[in-house]
Amino acid sequence: METTHRVHVGDARAMADLDDESVELVVTSPPYPMIEMWDAVFSDLSTAADEALAAGDGDDAFEAMHSVLDSVWAEVERVLAPGGIVCVNVGDATRSLDGGFRVYRNHARVGDAFEELGLTPLPKVLWRKPANSAAKFMGSGTLPPNAYATLEHEHILVFRKGEEPRSFEPGAAERYGAAYFWEERNEWFSDLWEVRGERQRLESEARERSAAFPFEIPYRLINMYSVHGDTVLDPFFGTGTTGLAAMVAARNSAGYEIDEALAEAFDARVTTAPDLASEVVDERLADHRTFAAERETAYEADHYDFGVVTERTTEIELYDIDAIEGGDGEYVVTHERR
Repeated sequence: METTHRVHVGDARAMADLDDESVELVVTSPPYPMIEMWDAVFSDLSTAADEALAAGDGDDAFEAMHSVLDSVWAEVERVLAPGGIVCVNVGDATRSLDGGFRVYRNHARVGDAFEELGLTPLPKVLWRKPANSAAKFMGSGTLPPNAYATLEHEHILVFRKGEEPRSFEPGAAERYGAAYFWEERNEWFSDLWEVRGERQRLESEARERSAAFPFEIPYRLINMYSVHGDTVLDPFFGTGTTGLAAMVAARNSAGYEIDEALAEAFDARVTTAPDLASEVVDERLADHRTFAAERETAYEADHYDFGVVTERTTEIELYDIDAIEGGDGEYVVTHERR
């Protein structure tokens, strides 16, 4: 199996390189409005945001920043195929402006934007980030009533284009080969995740500039909401965590990144993809063998030496990366079934 991967350096508010309805899945984590590390980005893209921040007007700044994102979401709707899925990882923001402290509900505003575009909201996931600090409060600490809960989770919002899910031919190989294990389904389709960032592997400076989410987040979402042969888009590509996850999951990918230096960092990450794919496949197979050994399974996997719980998972195929060709943001990856 071959997959293709391309990184476009440019503004995702105009994704001219992508045709209408050419993408089956979008997985992205945009810059979060009202988080200070993103002020300069939004100010460069929106005079209204820059002026509102300078005036200490939080409400106007919030709306101006989201107006920038709205233009990207309109392009996402255009390129998404009917029945395709959008997954947006976004966190809320707490901030003091003009002497007042409040929470800015980014997840609600993004949700409203997609509904206005006609997409169908589906059940979302809360991703809880394990925190090392024992200080689980903000504000006045142990004295009531002026302390605030610490935000330790982000929202993974899920939308579908249209009312109906995608349809496939009966027994479609690309769909049945992309099945996930029974126990993975039970974990992945929970609405509360605790995910650590062990596989992120970014230098500290790049991590801070990209605000990348852990590899496990897009990897799960890609397996949950796409099949082999699909194209996965990330309009806020950063250093390419979604693109890397698509490679490992044997899907095609496309990304847009306005910061050329961040996009170029993906070249180095591509070199890690074969080892990462091997590691991920080793772990998934080992975890399932342990699971299958502890319970009775009704079916045998077609390509592996273990049982599976349901007939629909007998054709599951996991892939190593055999070779990667190309560079400078364009790659062809050859996958070999384990």
